[in-house]
Order: sequence, then C-alpha cells, then structure tokens
Amino acid sequence: MKAAVTEAVGSPFEIQDISIAAPRGKELLIEVRASGLCHSDLHVASTDVGFPLPAVLGHEVAGVVVKAGPDVSGFRAGDHVVTSPVHSCGQCRGCLAGRPYQCRVPGHTQRGTGSGPRLSRGTTVLGQFIGIGGFAEQVLVHENTVVGVPKDLPFDRAALLGCGVVTGAGAALNTARVRPGDTVAVIGCGGVGLNVIQGAALAGAQRIIAIDLHTSKLELARQFGATDVVNASELDPVQSVLESTRGGVTHAFEVIGLKPTAENAIAMLEIGGTAYLIGVHRPGATLEITPFGDLMGKQKGVRGVAMGSANIKVDIPMFADLYLQDRFKLDELISQRISLEEIDHGYQLLRGGAVARSVITSF
Repeated sequence: MKAAVTEAVGSPFEIQDISIAAPRGKELLIEVRASGLCHSDLHVASTDVGFPLPAVLGHEVAGVVVKAGPDVSGFRAGDHVVTSPVHSCGQCRGCLAGRPYQCRVPGHTQRGTGSGPRLSRGTTVLGQFIGIGGFAEQVLVHENTVVGVPKDLPFDRAALLGCGVVTGAGAALNTARVRPGDTVAVIGCGGVGLNVIQGAALAGAQRIIAIDLHTSKLELARQFGATDVVNASELDPVQSVLESTRGGVTHAFEVIGLKPTAENAIAMLEIGGTAYLIGVHRPGATLEITPFGDLMGKQKGVRGVAMGSANIKVDIPMFADLYLQDRFKLDELISQRISLEEIDHGYQLLRGGAVARSVITSF
C-alpha cells in the first residue's frame, strides 16, 4: 500500500510503497477514507521524543473495515469506524472502572513478540505511531482502539472524533467537569482548543474566554461558543482575564504545550481554580509554580489531561449523534481537505497556526 513515511526527526514525509500484514487475533484491517493532521504527529516528526523511526505517523482515522481477525467481536467487514489513540486492555483496574485512558497495560493492543511487524518495507520494520499509523491507505489496529460510527456520518468529520474532539470536548466535560455558571479560559484555538470551547458551552459555562494570536481563529472560537476573545498579540492575556472576570476563571485550559502559556493558565485562575495542561510539551520541560502562593495560598490545582479522560466506546458515539442532531460542530473544524502527497504543505500551515484541521481525504 501507499503511505507517508517519516525516516528521521526533521525529515519530510516521503510517499512510499510499504507492506501491511494480514489481521491476526483481535486486529482489524481498515481502509482509510480520512486522516486528520494533528499537532502530536508534527511533534514526533520534528522533535526527538524517543519514538523509533522510520515510522508511519497519523492517528486520527476514519474508514471502512476490510477484514477482521479471527478473535474480533463486534466488528465485521463493511463497518464504518474511527480509530483512537486510547489503548486499553479492558481488564485492568482503570479499564474496569470505565477509565480506559488510564489503562495499566496499554501495550496489550500491540502485537506480541514473534508475531511479525504490522508494517514493513522490505526487511525494514516500520513503526506505527500510537499503534495506528494513519497516514496510509490502510491501517491494521487492535479492536480496542476502534469505535463504530453511523454510516451517514461523513468520513472527514468522523476522523476528527478519534482525537481532536474527544481530547478537547472531553477535557471540559470529563476531566474538568465544567458546570453551569463556571468561567473558562482556553489558551490556543486550534482543533483541540475549539472543542474545549464547545464542550464548555455544552456544559453551560457562563463565560468562555478564547485566547489566541490569530484573529481568524478567535472569530471561529465565537462560532464554537466563546463569549469573549483575547488577542494575545495585542493584549496581556492574564491581565485581560483577571480584569474581565474580576478575579480569574474557574478552569483554564492550555492547549499549546509551551512553558509561558502553561504558566499563564495558572496565573489567570481564581481562588480554587484548576489549570488543565493539554498541549504536548517538549521532553524535560518544567514549569515555575509557587507552592505557597499558588497551590496553598490560592488553593489552585494543576492537572495533566490525557485524551480528554474519554471512554471512547461511549464518548465517540455520543459526539457523533450530537453532530447528526445539529447540536455539535464538526464541519467548521476542517480548514482544508488534501491528498496524501500534500501532507508536508498541510503541516507547514499547521505549524504556522493558519489552520484548525487539515484532513487527508485522497489517497
């Protein structure tokens, strides 16, 4: 099959012909119809985070089941599905408690030793980013990472559900448990940040303050439910939030992955508020927090967020239904539809902050 391969950190994506294995055990072979470009893939492609290369990146996939392994239950050829980076064994304490994003044995979904690679190029084994490898014509994944979706849901919209939507909206609804009357600040209004905003709006937040450097993204944020916007290239975001809310917000979400913006999220909290770190930081990055002043004196909290604390088998179908009921936005998230060969250009635009989400729809 054809795939975009990342040979080394900092190298461009190369379109190559590679081999994909037949499904074994609980694996599903899926024909990819849409694959979203996420910042996480860009982070791995441009930063040495220890992920083995060469590899096929991409993890925000929607497609059609081609073939199911002999031990698969619940899926069959022809099903429309979405993949997600949430890997779970289904048997540990976290999984049994309905928290698959806290699975103790996420490697359960990988192939065992001696089973052969899922992806290869001649004698070279190719890595599969987050166990998916979605920048390709097909993916071979464990059924625990797959969720069925309605057949009337367009593939390009469905692809967004697996990562950007559950990470963003899930952070507001599941992790923070935003309640009516709460005040919210969202730093970074890309694909994930916009979903934090609409998740907070669904929950009934009284004020939702969107913060970004790009006017176009702030205008889009208003469509997703932001009540206020702050252009951080013109105004001090912390001062603006503290003044407009008369003391700070209940919840601040940082969706960029930078030290200054993470510290801004903490600084703009009200007494007893919590900052949620969603953006992927560089390995070894640190934050400066004053335990006495921030954590004790003002009783602030700081929490890392993994995949929006989502139970994908429940949350993804819910968001799909809300979209089909015209109660949840997906169309507006897609800035452009591109071919697999245009992936480098798509990431150039994402790196510059010019787009919310680019989706590969032509392979």
